[in-house]
Amino acid sequence: MPAFDPNLGQIFLGNDYVAAAGASFVEVKNPADLSTVGKVAQCGQATLDTVLEKAKAAQKDWAKLDGKSRATALHRLADAMEHATAGPAAELMTREMGKPFTESVGELMNVAPIFRYYAELAREDGGFVAAPTAPGSLQYARWYPYGVTAHIVPYNFPIILMAFTVAASLAAGNAVVIKPAPATSLSSLAFMEHFKALPAGIVSCITGGIDTARALINDSRIGAVAFTGSVEAGRDVAASCGKLLKPCVIEAGGSDPMIVMDSADPEIAAAAAVTGAFHLSGQICTSTERIFVHEKVHDAFVGAMIARTKALRIGPGLGNVEIGPLVSEAARAKVMKLVDQAVAQGAKIACGGRIPPAFNTGWFYEPTILTDVTPAMDLMQAEMFGPVAPIIRVRDFDQAIELANNSRFGLGASIFTSKLDEAVAATDRLEAGMVWVNNVLGDNDALPFGGWKLSGLGRSLSRLGLNAFRQSKMIMLDPKAELQSWWYPYSDDFYAERGGRWV
Repeated sequence: MPAFDPNLGQIFLGNDYVAAAGASFVEVKNPADLSTVGKVAQCGQATLDTVLEKAKAAQKDWAKLDGKSRATALHRLADAMEHATAGPAAELMTREMGKPFTESVGELMNVAPIFRYYAELAREDGGFVAAPTAPGSLQYARWYPYGVTAHIVPYNFPIILMAFTVAASLAAGNAVVIKPAPATSLSSLAFMEHFKALPAGIVSCITGGIDTARALINDSRIGAVAFTGSVEAGRDVAASCGKLLKPCVIEAGGSDPMIVMDSADPEIAAAAAVTGAFHLSGQICTSTERIFVHEKVHDAFVGAMIARTKALRIGPGLGNVEIGPLVSEAARAKVMKLVDQAVAQGAKIACGGRIPPAFNTGWFYEPTILTDVTPAMDLMQAEMFGPVAPIIRVRDFDQAIELANNSRFGLGASIFTSKLDEAVAATDRLEAGMVWVNNVLGDNDALPFGGWKLSGLGRSLSRLGLNAFRQSKMIMLDPKAELQSWWYPYSDDFYAERGGRWV
């Protein structure tokens, strides 16, 4: 079988890299230097038909496997993933979207455990037996796969966010079709090499833009959809699935608040804020995008955060850097516009706020801290998705919680405090699907990932993530067929028991 070649515009089908018949192609540019990385096929309906028919056929045998055999196959897949974390997929990820190579490798290192977790869940159905409503009857619920599921993946974490839902869907007995973001299709395709450990056709990867995604979502052969992206796109996906009564899991981004209370160590909180706000150049759905600092530690926190931010290294991702470029010119333009608006509205740039002079080719932007920010500023209601940290001074805990919750998003939130009562109250009162106390950005394969409000629908990871890709069936098994008193035609005694009257 031929290896993946980023210059051929291939897709992954039947455990092989093949040409997308009749497809046009789009070049992928390195956001650090604008060099060409490869080309991506824009798949049409003919390619989609071929992929889905192969997936449907392969899924029937995959669903018939016993739990132990399916778990063994997923563990074998995880073994393959563990042995290639610094391979072609990691380098292509860095060249496609600018992520520092160390972060690309780190992403791939965290993928195999997700498949291992779901491999073990595949060994237990998770259904349940109910107390019977009739003597001798066995009455229970079981789970069944949807068939073929679609997974539309973003560019910022193209492999691990794919794994969040693909691992669960495979464990549930589905076949999967992956549609990666145009910006990271090449690294996603390179990673498909590992799925050759599974039966052919169970995992496919097609490429393309909005039209390809829509065709996939609306196809009647797709039983459920997983999507991660913007609120606007998430709404469109939910609307399309709603019209078809098709289950979907949608993660639609966030604008995560961080609260720093007066009992917190400002140096530690500042270190967390630098990581939360600037990790992956702020291109993370759970990035720290709004920081509320108690007035007693405000100045110390800002000073510490500025010092740490100035120590960050900027440059192309294949070097030893923390800050790479943004994914595109449009992404940087959005960030710059929001910063300019904030300054016009009265915010001050404490550091950053410009294109680094040494990197005027590519889509670089300095990590930026804004002070004198007010809740009314435009950037406080936007999803920044860039390396910008706006800071608001607050007088007490209640004001911090109120301002943190003043958002249409509700993905994650964090608080730094050494007071137990504040920590517990924050976990209860913060309007978010995930809350971190004295930490940022963490996740756990066994706990649900997802948000409130406009941050999405449903959950990935945990058993909730598994249930998103399977449907329940109630079963009532009577060991012997016997006449039931409530069957037609009713007897005289049946009418009499219910107060019936003869006319």
